[in-house]
This record gives sequence, structure tokens and C-alpha cells, in this order.
Amino acid sequence: MTPSLNSRIRGMLHGIALGDALGAPVEKLSANQIRERYGRVTSVMTRWHKMDLPPAARNHRVRGDGVVTDDTLMTLALMDIYGETKRHLDAWDMADGMVRQIAWKPRWVPELGREAMLIDRLFYPEKWIFQRHQLANCDPRQGGIGNMVNCGAAMYIAPVGAVNAADPKAAYDEAIAFASGHQESYGLEAAGVMAAAVAAAFVPGTTIDRIVDTVLRLAKDGTRAAIADIAEVARAMRPRRHEHQAVYAAFHQAIGRYSVMGDDVNHMPEKVGRLTDAYRPSRLMAIEELPLALGFCLLNEGDFRASIVDGINSGRDTDSIGVMAGAILGAMHGEAVIDAEDARQIDSANRLDLTASADGFTNTVRDMLAADRDLMEARSVARAELGLI
Repeated sequence: MTPSLNSRIRGMLHGIALGDALGAPVEKLSANQIRERYGRVTSVMTRWHKMDLPPAARNHRVRGDGVVTDDTLMTLALMDIYGETKRHLDAWDMADGMVRQIAWKPRWVPELGREAMLIDRLFYPEKWIFQRHQLANCDPRQGGIGNMVNCGAAMYIAPVGAVNAADPKAAYDEAIAFASGHQESYGLEAAGVMAAAVAAAFVPGTTIDRIVDTVLRLAKDGTRAAIADIAEVARAMRPRRHEHQAVYAAFHQAIGRYSVMGDDVNHMPEKVGRLTDAYRPSRLMAIEELPLALGFCLLNEGDFRASIVDGINSGRDTDSIGVMAGAILGAMHGEAVIDAEDARQIDSANRLDLTASADGFTNTVRDMLAADRDLMEARSVARAELGLI
């Protein structure tokens, strides 16, 4: 049976939270460090590798046992913006709606264990939204200029794919228009391509191979080249998919042509003043997370759990890799992928009701898609009267 719109949105949101919860305890560890410390992470009931440090050394945060990070919270914030506006978004909504969501709306932040403004938890490239729009009062379309180029917009952009379900080009265009208020260069391009992948996942009967082929027709510059190279490696290594370390090494070698970070992802004092191409605008480079997420989805031929688990065990920005794979495959498969025990643990650990959030967002998506249909019909009538069709 073809999953319904509601089922797909439930699957998408659960996939985001599951990838986040699985990846958060091992974020910034390399693949080898994860293997040495954990063997292989497969459960949300995993202890954070920093949990034994003094509270100040871990910024008074907690992770593990299903706790999600800013990836999920920013996704929910974007869903709330759609719920308030009930229309398609652009950079002005980043300047208004997202600033209000992150800086002026208290919410439970599970890593902090308290109610707070989301900006208190965000990484500097996401705090940039507040600085550029409210403090600097920039042209919203220029909000992303000067930011650290990273996956920060792509990690929460999946709802743009849902409101443009089965229309990847429209999703790409809206994500670029909206996320231009947050990111630039290949960070912005990744947001557009990620939204397109999610929209393509809503096409009934699609496959992960078709989704990747679709986004390759839309992606530009280094982002397109990185996805194409990873896709080639993933398809070639399908017979060896259970040789995890060999797969990770091959994927990292391929992505290394487009991202200079490697396993050195921590920002430490010794990096001050160091010359690097990381995080700066370039038409030749790409973020790692989206190509890797698509690669693991291809490697496992669209298997939801296997793709996420492979992604988070590959190391580095594990939660965002898991989030992106989970969003795409959750939207493709629908709620059948949801494990009830995982869902209960994630809801409990984060004081969330993901099913209720997904269902509320589904109502918004239905209203928006109906409005789009009415607009298209009115446009067709007008063009017919002009003798154009």
C-alpha cells in the first residue's frame, strides 16, 4: 500500500529525530574512535562519550538515551513557522519567523535540561540568524553572506520538501529563497538539494536511486560533483556493504576532494589563525553531511535503519548525517519505519509528541498543497483565455 501524506510526514519527522538521537552521543568522534569505544552504535540508549566529563567541560549539556539536538529543534521551529503563515516562505520569513522562533520563544531544550531560548543551544552559524537579521537589520536575502559555511541550514530544511511534496524543483527554489537568510555558497546549495531530495521522496513508488538521480539534475557545482562521486562509490560497494570500515574509508576518500576537514572537526585553541579552506565560500566544495547521507541510503538500497546506522557510525557530524538520511527515507517509506519503543523513548527524553507534531504539520501541508492546486487551476484558466494553451 502506498503510504499516505500523513504517514510520510510521520516517517520524515521520526527519521529526523531518530538520526539525531542515534548520532548525538558520538558526534565529532571518528569512525575508528566510535568502533574502539562502542563497537557499533545501533540503539538510542547509548551513553554520550562526554558524559563522564565535568559539567563545565561539556557546557552543562546532556546527551544520550534518546536526547535530540538542535537539528530536530530547528526542524520543529520551521514547521511552526509554516503553521503560523500557512504559505510558502522566503528570506523575509527567516528574518522574522525564524528569529522569533530561536530568540524569543521559550521551549524545552533537552540538552540543557531546562526551558530556554533555542539560541542558547545553537552553534555560532545558527546564532548568526539573530545577529544578521535583528541586530544588523540586513537585507534578508543577504543574511547568509559572511556566515561560516556549514550544514546548518540543510539539517533542518526537510519541511520545505514536505510543503512541496513531489515537486523537487519547487522545493529547491523555496529552500534557496528561505535559507539565503542563513547560509551562502555550498551551505545554501546543500539546503536546496536536501529539500529537493525530501520532496522527491514523496513521489509514490519512487526509489532511492531515482531520488538521487533527481537531485543530481538540480544540484550545482561542488555539491553536484560530490553527490555524483559518492553515488558512484556507493553503488559499486553494494556487494560489500557489510564491510563497514572499508565503506567508510572509501566514502571519506571521495568526499575529501570536496571537504578539507577530515576527522579534524573540533574547534580548538591551536586552530586559531590557521589557514584553511574549510567553512569559506567556494564553488568547488561541498558540505560532507548530505553527500554522505545520500551515499549511505544508496549503499543500503533505501533501507531506513541500516542507512541511518551506517551514517552515524561513519563518524564526524554524525547526528546531521543521520538526520538527513532519516528525513529522506522516512518520507519515502512512511510511518511503517517507526519503531514504537524508539518513538516512546525519544518523546519521553525530549518532552515531545512527535506524532502530534507531524499530524499538525500534515494539516498545514494539505492546506498549502490545496492552495497551490487552486492557483495552478486559476493560472491555467487565465492562460486558456489568452489563447496560450
